[in-house]
Amino acid sequence: MYMYKNTRITLIKGDITKLQVDAIVNAANNRLLGGGGVDGAIHRAGGIDILNACKEIGGCPTGEAQITIAGNLPSKKVIHTVGPIYKDGNNNEPQLLYNAYFNSLKLAEENQLKTIAFPSISTGIYGYPIEEAVDIAIKAVRDFIDTSSSIEEVVFVLFSVEDYEIYERKLEMIF
Repeated sequence: MYMYKNTRITLIKGDITKLQVDAIVNAANNRLLGGGGVDGAIHRAGGIDILNACKEIGGCPTGEAQITIAGNLPSKKVIHTVGPIYKDGNNNEPQLLYNAYFNSLKLAEENQLKTIAFPSISTGIYGYPIEEAVDIAIKAVRDFIDTSSSIEEVVFVLFSVEDYEIYERKLEMIF
C-alpha cells in the first residue's frame, strides 16, 4: 500500500470482479455491451442487469466514463470507461488513456464513492504498451488526488504477475 496525500493506493494481483469496493472500473468497448478480457468477466459475473443498464446508456466515447449498477458483483457500482486502441502513440492515445482514468475518478466522486478499483486499461487486446500505460494511469490518479480529497482508496487490480510487477516497480519509484 502507498499513500498519496490522504488517499491509499493499493496494488492487488487478482480478479477485479471479486472486490468489495464502492466501484470497479470496466475497461469497456464503445458500445458497452460486453466483450473479452475484463469487460467480458465483469458482464459474466455481474449478470444481465449490467447489460440492460448499459443498453439504456447506449454507448460511451473513448476517454469518457459511464456508471451503472453492479448487478451480482460485490461492488456497489461499475464505472465503464473506454480506453484507446493503441496505434503508434501519435493519435491522441496518451490523452485518451489519461482521460479514461481521470473521468472514472471524477464520476466516482460525483456519485459519492470513496473506493475504486481499476484494471490496466487498454493494455490487453487494445495493445497499449504496459510501461507507458502505467505511467499514464499513475499520473491521472495523482492529478485527480491533487484536485480532490474525496477518494479514500484507489486499487490497481492486475491479472498477470508481469503486469503486477510493472505497476509495483513504477509505484515504488514514485513512493
